[in-house]
Amino acid sequence: MTTPAGDGLLGATQVRALAAELGLRPTKQWGQNFVIDANTVRKIARLSGVGPDDQVVEVGPGLGSLTLALLECAGGVTAVEIDPTLAARLPQTVREVAPDRADRLQVVQADALRTPLLPDPQPVALVANLPYNVSVPVVLSYLEWFPSITRVLVMVQWEVAERLASPPGSRVYGAPSAKAAWYARVRLADRVGRNVFWPAPNVDSGLVEMIRRDAPVSQAPREAVFTCIDAAFAQRRKTLRSALAGWAGSPALAEQALRAAGVDPGLRGERLTIEAFAAIAANRPA
Repeated sequence: MTTPAGDGLLGATQVRALAAELGLRPTKQWGQNFVIDANTVRKIARLSGVGPDDQVVEVGPGLGSLTLALLECAGGVTAVEIDPTLAARLPQTVREVAPDRADRLQVVQADALRTPLLPDPQPVALVANLPYNVSVPVVLSYLEWFPSITRVLVMVQWEVAERLASPPGSRVYGAPSAKAAWYARVRLADRVGRNVFWPAPNVDSGLVEMIRRDAPVSQAPREAVFTCIDAAFAQRRKTLRSALAGWAGSPALAEQALRAAGVDPGLRGERLTIEAFAAIAANRPA
């Protein structure tokens, strides 16, 4: 039986006790770093802006620290957990720690990156503590798969947070930044120290907020725009005329597409907005 931290959440003692009960050692394979600070998960739930009418999807709930905080304020939580042991234990943990919230949780034991369908009700928000090795694919996939998601608040490795939220012209602006901007307005919401995790990672984490917006107007579909983005950043130190040569068919054809889009062929990809990439993709030679 799990003993609550005193306020319906899990603290460090409870997290370690649960792990010991399950014979669990956090694995690098699944990027497991469990939050052991109740104040941190409550802050994440508050910053997410979810309310009693909102269904939330949480990817990688682990032992349930953030899940419990989300259940305090959300109408319901769909938790997607790859680890079968953790997925099986989570409903019991919620029943023990916060029995009045247990009926608002549904658990899906699956790989989040192979789960493009979720049971109803469909989520309006994605809130999660994401492993650094899958954080960008999870965010982009869920924004694509679930148009119902209008808000995202994820905790990721600080370097990943900077990349997702950086604007054009920034030294860390790249393909993840541009692709995230296709779906949403993105900003860094907060920085999180490493000591709120067990085991403590070697780097700080960041909270990234995304508010969905309309995709850029373009005759090119999203997949074509993203292919253009990948080509531009595969050789990010080269000018766009050179970097997009293979994508367009030749340097001359790349220049043709760039000029038709109103983009200087001598620029590098790090200078371009998502709207510019959409325009270039729409002008790719047939």
